[in-house]
Amino acid sequence: MSGLTIFSDQQPDQPLWQSRDADEIQQQLAAIGVRFERWQADRELGENPQPEAVIAAYQHEIDRLVAEKGYQSWDVISMRPDNAQRQLLREKFLSEHTHGEDEVRFFVEGCGLFCLHLDGKIYQILCEKSDLLSVPADTRHWFDMGSAPNFTAIRLFDNPEGWVAHFTGDKIADAYPHLA
Repeated sequence: MSGLTIFSDQQPDQPLWQSRDADEIQQQLAAIGVRFERWQADRELGENPQPEAVIAAYQHEIDRLVAEKGYQSWDVISMRPDNAQRQLLREKFLSEHTHGEDEVRFFVEGCGLFCLHLDGKIYQILCEKSDLLSVPADTRHWFDMGSAPNFTAIRLFDNPEGWVAHFTGDKIADAYPHLA
């Protein structure tokens, strides 16, 4: 189940607010300019869906976002526990960074933990199946896929070349809870 926990950026052991209610999560994130939605596929995808099937099942939602925000490209990424690069990739994105464009992710299956650092607070968003999260450009954040990552996600981009991470050098992510 999706969840949002808000912390002060000075007290990682004391949550200020928590919820697993999608409407409450959406309201809290909208207040800071972060988009959170729940999408439904127009067909059953089964286990380990292929990228073409994933795109086809959510094309109606992708088209809506493209019309609204002007995204130019999208793809599907999957990560499994047996990926030889999983630990290296996890460590890379556990460091606080920004992107020059929105980071838009829709979780087709599995989960991931996005942590946003805004206005003196840390917003930890547990995204699970059916969750769309759009992190605005230049927002300090990090992402935890867990020690045994198992997810499929659609990524949407402003720029056909994708996005580049700009690491802040801040070690704040080390102080906050991670996925198991």
